[in-house]
Amino acid sequence: MGIKLNKVAKAAKKYEHILIIMRHAKAEPFGGTGDMERQLTDKGLKQAKAVGKGIEALGLVPDQISCSSAVRTRQTLDRMMKTFGDKPIVDYRISLYEGGVQSIFDELSHVKAKMRVFMVVGHEPTISISAQWLSSAESDSECLDLLNLGLSPASVVILGSDKPFDEWQVHSGDLLAVINVKDFD
Repeated sequence: MGIKLNKVAKAAKKYEHILIIMRHAKAEPFGGTGDMERQLTDKGLKQAKAVGKGIEALGLVPDQISCSSAVRTRQTLDRMMKTFGDKPIVDYRISLYEGGVQSIFDELSHVKAKMRVFMVVGHEPTISISAQWLSSAESDSECLDLLNLGLSPASVVILGSDKPFDEWQVHSGDLLAVINVKDFD
Protein backbone atom coordinates (compact mmCIF):
# COMPACT_ATOMS: atom_id res chain seq x y z
CA MET A 1 0.00 0.00 0.00
CA GLY A 2 1.89 3.06 -1.22
CA ILE A 3 1.31 6.17 0.85
CA LYS A 4 0.59 9.35 -1.05
CA LEU A 5 1.89 11.95 1.39
CA ASN A 6 0.21 14.85 -0.41
CA LYS A 7 -3.16 13.11 0.12
CA VAL A 8 -2.39 12.71 3.83
CA ALA A 9 -1.51 16.41 4.12
CA LYS A 10 -4.70 17.39 2.29
CA ALA A 11 -6.84 15.10 4.48
CA ALA A 12 -5.25 16.47 7.66
CA LYS A 13 -6.23 20.04 6.73
CA LYS A 14 -9.91 19.05 7.05
CA TYR A 15 -9.60 18.44 10.80
CA GLU A 16 -9.31 20.87 13.67
CA HIS A 17 -7.12 18.50 15.69
CA ILE A 18 -4.42 16.09 14.51
CA LEU A 19 -2.80 13.43 16.67
CA ILE A 20 0.54 11.97 15.60
CA ILE A 21 1.61 8.82 17.43
CA MET A 22 5.13 7.59 16.73
CA ARG A 23 7.21 4.60 17.71
CA HIS A 24 10.81 5.53 18.50
CA ALA A 25 13.44 4.96 15.82
CA LYS A 26 15.66 1.85 15.65
CA ALA A 27 17.41 1.19 18.94
CA GLU A 28 20.31 -1.01 19.91
CA PRO A 29 19.33 -4.55 20.95
CA PHE A 30 18.83 -5.59 24.53
CA GLY A 31 22.21 -6.05 26.10
CA GLY A 32 24.48 -4.67 28.78
CA THR A 33 22.36 -1.66 29.69
CA GLY A 34 18.85 -1.68 31.05
CA ASP A 35 15.94 -1.22 28.64
CA MET A 36 15.42 2.43 29.65
CA GLU A 37 19.02 3.25 28.66
CA ARG A 38 19.00 1.64 25.20
CA GLN A 39 20.20 4.14 22.61
CA LEU A 40 19.44 4.67 18.95
CA THR A 41 21.62 3.05 16.35
CA ASP A 42 23.11 5.11 13.51
CA LYS A 43 20.21 3.88 11.39
CA GLY A 44 17.79 5.05 14.08
CA LEU A 45 19.32 8.55 14.10
CA LYS A 46 18.83 8.75 10.32
CA GLN A 47 15.26 7.46 10.64
CA ALA A 48 14.38 10.10 13.24
CA LYS A 49 15.78 12.85 11.02
CA ALA A 50 13.78 11.57 8.02
CA VAL A 51 10.55 11.42 10.03
CA GLY A 52 11.06 14.95 11.36
CA LYS A 53 11.54 16.28 7.83
CA GLY A 54 8.56 14.24 6.62
CA ILE A 55 6.24 15.59 9.31
CA GLU A 56 7.39 19.11 8.50
CA ALA A 57 6.75 18.51 4.78
CA LEU A 58 3.20 17.41 5.65
CA GLY A 59 2.68 20.76 7.39
CA LEU A 60 2.13 18.97 10.70
CA VAL A 61 4.88 20.27 12.99
CA PRO A 62 3.39 19.62 16.45
CA ASP A 63 2.30 22.37 18.81
CA GLN A 64 2.90 20.03 21.76
CA ILE A 65 4.74 16.73 22.19
CA SER A 66 4.68 14.15 24.97
CA CYS A 67 7.64 11.78 24.85
CA SER A 68 8.58 8.72 26.87
CA SER A 69 11.55 9.40 29.11
CA ALA A 70 13.46 6.34 27.82
CA VAL A 71 16.77 7.26 26.17
CA ARG A 72 15.79 5.96 22.71
CA THR A 73 12.58 8.01 22.58
CA ARG A 74 14.34 11.16 23.79
CA GLN A 75 17.05 10.67 21.17
CA THR A 76 14.37 10.18 18.49
CA LEU A 77 12.66 13.40 19.48
CA ASP A 78 15.93 15.33 19.85
CA ARG A 79 16.81 14.51 16.25
CA MET A 80 13.34 15.60 15.05
CA MET A 81 13.47 18.82 17.06
CA LYS A 82 16.37 19.98 14.85
CA THR A 83 13.76 20.20 12.10
CA PHE A 84 10.80 21.32 14.23
CA GLY A 85 12.69 24.20 15.86
CA ASP A 86 11.41 25.94 18.99
CA LYS A 87 7.68 25.67 18.20
CA PRO A 88 6.62 22.53 20.09
CA ILE A 89 6.09 22.42 23.85
CA VAL A 90 7.78 19.18 24.99
CA ASP A 91 7.04 17.05 28.05
CA TYR A 92 8.94 13.87 28.97
CA ARG A 93 6.90 11.21 30.77
CA ILE A 94 7.95 8.01 32.51
CA SER A 95 4.29 6.97 32.22
CA LEU A 96 4.67 6.68 28.43
CA TYR A 97 7.35 4.05 29.06
CA GLU A 98 5.55 1.98 31.65
CA GLY A 99 1.90 3.07 31.64
CA GLY A 100 0.44 1.28 28.61
CA VAL A 101 -2.57 2.49 26.64
CA GLN A 102 -3.98 4.46 29.58
CA SER A 103 -0.91 6.70 29.50
CA ILE A 104 -1.82 7.86 25.96
CA PHE A 105 -5.38 8.70 27.05
CA ASP A 106 -3.98 10.50 30.11
CA GLU A 107 -1.76 12.64 27.89
CA LEU A 108 -4.68 13.52 25.63
CA SER A 109 -6.73 14.65 28.62
CA HIS A 110 -4.16 17.37 29.43
CA VAL A 111 -3.83 18.97 25.97
CA LYS A 112 -5.29 22.47 25.74
CA ALA A 113 -8.06 23.04 23.19
CA LYS A 114 -6.00 25.62 21.30
CA MET A 115 -3.43 22.97 20.31
CA ARG A 116 -4.03 21.76 16.75
CA VAL A 117 -1.29 19.13 16.37
CA PHE A 118 -0.30 16.93 19.30
CA MET A 119 2.36 14.23 19.08
CA VAL A 120 3.23 11.27 21.29
CA VAL A 121 6.56 9.45 20.95
CA GLY A 122 6.51 6.07 22.64
CA HIS A 123 6.91 2.31 22.40
CA GLU A 124 5.32 -0.80 20.97
CA PRO A 125 2.87 -2.36 21.54
CA THR A 126 1.32 0.65 23.30
CA ILE A 127 1.51 2.86 20.22
CA SER A 128 -0.30 0.53 17.80
CA ILE A 129 -2.88 -0.60 20.36
CA SER A 130 -3.66 3.01 21.33
CA ALA A 131 -4.05 3.95 17.68
CA GLN A 132 -6.48 1.06 17.19
CA TRP A 133 -8.54 2.11 20.19
CA LEU A 134 -8.62 5.75 19.09
CA SER A 135 -9.54 4.98 15.46
CA SER A 136 -13.18 5.35 14.48
CA ALA A 137 -15.08 2.48 12.87
CA GLU A 138 -15.20 4.55 9.64
CA SER A 139 -11.40 4.51 9.37
CA ASP A 140 -9.73 2.91 6.37
CA SER A 141 -9.70 -0.87 6.88
CA GLU A 142 -6.27 -1.30 5.24
CA CYS A 143 -4.77 1.18 7.71
CA LEU A 144 -6.46 -0.57 10.61
CA ASP A 145 -5.02 -3.88 9.39
CA LEU A 146 -1.53 -2.35 9.45
CA LEU A 147 -2.03 -1.49 13.12
CA ASN A 148 -2.87 -5.13 13.84
CA LEU A 149 0.62 -6.04 12.67
CA GLY A 150 2.28 -3.60 15.06
CA LEU A 151 4.54 -0.73 14.07
CA SER A 152 8.13 -0.94 12.94
CA PRO A 153 10.65 1.52 14.39
CA ALA A 154 10.09 5.17 13.37
CA SER A 155 6.56 4.50 12.10
CA VAL A 156 3.94 7.21 12.47
CA VAL A 157 0.16 7.04 12.88
CA ILE A 158 -1.90 10.13 12.05
CA LEU A 159 -5.45 10.59 13.34
CA GLY A 160 -7.80 13.54 12.93
CA SER A 161 -10.89 14.81 14.72
CA ASP A 162 -12.79 18.04 15.20
CA LYS A 163 -13.05 17.29 18.94
CA PRO A 164 -10.46 18.86 21.24
CA PHE A 165 -7.96 16.29 22.49
CA ASP A 166 -9.30 16.33 26.05
CA GLU A 167 -12.61 15.00 24.68
CA TRP A 168 -11.08 12.10 22.73
CA GLN A 169 -12.21 8.67 23.88
CA VAL A 170 -12.26 5.24 22.25
CA HIS A 171 -13.00 5.57 18.49
CA SER A 172 -12.81 9.39 18.49
CA GLY A 173 -10.35 9.88 15.64
CA ASP A 174 -10.36 9.16 11.96
CA LEU A 175 -7.27 7.14 11.06
CA LEU A 176 -5.68 9.12 8.23
CA ALA A 177 -2.45 7.20 7.72
CA VAL A 178 0.03 4.67 8.99
CA ILE A 179 3.39 5.82 7.64
CA ASN A 180 6.57 3.77 7.64
CA VAL A 181 9.83 5.75 7.72
CA LYS A 182 10.60 4.55 4.17
CA ASP A 183 7.45 6.36 2.95
CA PHE A 184 9.14 9.66 3.82
CA ASP A 185 12.08 9.00 1.45
